Amino acid sequence: MIPERFAPVLRELAPLAERFRANGHRLYLVGGTVRDLLLADGRTDFDLDLTTDARPPETKACLAGWADAIWTQGEKFGTIGANKVDPETGETRPYEITTFRAEAYTDESRKPVVVFADEIHADLSRRDFTVNAMALELTGDGATPELVDPFDGAADLVQRVLRTPLGPEVSFSDDPLRMLRAARFIARYQFEPTEDLVAACTAMAGRLEIVSAERIRDELDKLIVVDHPAAGLWFLVDTGLADQFLPELPNMRLEHDPIHRHKDVLTHSIAVVENVRPLHEWDDIASGDREVFDFRLTRLAALFHDVGKPKTRGYQPGKGTTFHHHDAVGARITKKRMAALRYSNDDVRDVTELVSLHLRFHTYSMGWSDSAVRRYVRDAGDLLQELNVLTRCDCTTRNAKKAARLSRRMDELEVRIGELAEAEELASLRPEMDGNEVIAHLGIDPGREVGEAMKFLMEIRLEEGLVGDTEIRERLDAWHAARRGGSPSR
Repeated sequence: MIPERFAPVLRELAPLAERFRANGHRLYLVGGTVRDLLLADGRTDFDLDLTTDARPPETKACLAGWADAIWTQGEKFGTIGANKVDPETGETRPYEITTFRAEAYTDESRKPVVVFADEIHADLSRRDFTVNAMALELTGDGATPELVDPFDGAADLVQRVLRTPLGPEVSFSDDPLRMLRAARFIARYQFEPTEDLVAACTAMAGRLEIVSAERIRDELDKLIVVDHPAAGLWFLVDTGLADQFLPELPNMRLEHDPIHRHKDVLTHSIAVVENVRPLHEWDDIASGDREVFDFRLTRLAALFHDVGKPKTRGYQPGKGTTFHHHDAVGARITKKRMAALRYSNDDVRDVTELVSLHLRFHTYSMGWSDSAVRRYVRDAGDLLQELNVLTRCDCTTRNAKKAARLSRRMDELEVRIGELAEAEELASLRPEMDGNEVIAHLGIDPGREVGEAMKFLMEIRLEEGLVGDTEIRERLDAWHAARRGGSPSR
């Protein structure tokens, strides 16, 4: 018996199912949609993935007159997309309908070779995991749709077991990216992988070389934003998968961190990733006391923030192990690795900058002068919220007193930022005169001297704040005269 929570989805799909039935074809709701409906975890925003015995031209014929728009970019892979506008809400709902298929990578290919199938069981057998190898027939003879579950995915879902419909070697040969997807499912759903699945990932990790960097990047992004990604990250390290696309991760496992003595650097880094909680878990964001931050970017920065430690490991008598300048070295490593994974230029720039700045807070151990606060805000720029969250989350000590002390210092800094921002428009920190004003006031031409004057004025802004129009112009005159070897003319 199909649970009542399926009813809204089934009602929505009924008109489409009837068109396929009338044309002599079968239509199934399949994969993650069925899994998530069975989970009953409160989700209502389902992607509606459908599969059919109809070939793409026949699917387009069934959609004609029903869909408001049809797209065919995936037609060679058997997928036809459609948009349907809800007449009541005006919202557009996307649908993807794919012909039963079996796909596999050749040994050297980065793209799957698609072969269409005639039966739903053949299609389900080629899917990644049993919990995704379930389908709900929408065009059957009975009034109640039939759950098609030839590999006992529903039982695995209840028992939280992650396994493949066929042998894992077959599944991962079909698409090696599924090994990374396993990490996400382990983290997202708290699944326990079977021993043969773990063994296959370990033995076949090198097959990731045929998967494009873009697909690997997208899967890493999906893992990094689940509520608790730690188990998935450890799976990547323990199976050797991380060695194939993010070797900096397992490299940190070997480096003992003297600051967090109960952890190695990798354990600490994964704990920091976990500390960056999703936005809905921040009470001060809900109350409006904290601005929203970019969750994905901050999680990525947490993952990368200590990647410079292996290359900067040193030893000083009396101090023990050191990692001098690991922030700068880590920023260079981060930039190179993220570029290799084909992250956007903006993502590479922002995460690299956060890694570079992640120790900045700790340089002000004697307290926060106004000048120090201004410089911190200036250096963080548009990443101020992300840097503040990363700094807070970079505390994983078990020493409660030390953790409380660091938290108080961060509270103090954020209060100071708020006070100065209110007084000085800190968010738009810049000199009191712009370049055109400098040119007009000093009577000089555009060029290097203007840039040097702006640096001089910015230093005053950082050290002293706003000094007023008359004072700043007198200071500029004195600076200019000193450069020219004379006395101020004004």
